[in-house]
Amino acid sequence: QVQLVESGGGLVQDGGSLRLSCAASGRTFSRYAMGWFRQAPGKEREFVAAISWTGGAISYTDSVKGRFTISRDNAKNTVYLQMNSLRPEDTAVYYCAAANVPTNYRMHSQYDYWGQGTQVTVSS
Repeated sequence: QVQLVESGGGLVQDGGSLRLSCAASGRTFSRYAMGWFRQAPGKEREFVAAISWTGGAISYTDSVKGRFTISRDNAKNTVYLQMNSLRPEDTAVYYCAAANVPTNYRMHSQYDYWGQGTQVTVSS
């Protein structure tokens, strides 16, 4: 069992930065791949970024490449999403998720545990 708690969301202006954190409970955190997804009002949940349990494999959706960075600290049971050059279209609730043995990091159905989400709002 893994419990996930996101933090770091908020209101930021166009071009600003935020750093999301996702703290995990459970001693097996280091064995899970971790992902960030987001969901805007009226839209489906979409993949943002993912990182393998070793940190050796990282994937991003095209719209955030070069702006967002995912990282993890297994000693702290925490995964991060550094978001720079934020745009109004990045506004959404951001969720972190843990996957035991994912075959496709980009599919939300591959993830076993989810956090409650944190709101990110980017004003123009």
